Amino acid sequence: MGIGFAQQGHPLTGTWNGDFGPSPTQRSQLTIVMTWDGKETKGTINPGPDSAAAAIFLDVINWTVRIEADMKDQSGKPAHVVAEGKLDDIGNYHRTISGTWKQGATTGSFKLTRD
Repeated sequence: MGIGFAQQGHPLTGTWNGDFGPSPTQRSQLTIVMTWDGKETKGTINPGPDSAAAAIFLDVINWTVRIEADMKDQSGKPAHVVAEGKLDDIGNYHRTISGTWKQGATTGSFKLTRD
């Protein structure tokens, strides 16, 4: 790890904002707060009354991120989420994660930027 990590902490720690959806015109806002406890990264998707706990996995060899959570779809039915993306601009405080978002039977894309 370089000096940037020493100053900023774990590369995923922080509040990430962005969106996800099945097409460029069908998007839903997304906020994920990620924390590193020294052993694992944990996340909260859309903090608030409808939040969901997320398991976060980081592959530091390939800089890929996997996010898994149980949420609800737009009709309120339970839907398992699996998001897999690439961590980019790692040296930048406002780094990004973008990739594939699967929620239940729906597949689309997501992009997050750390605030």
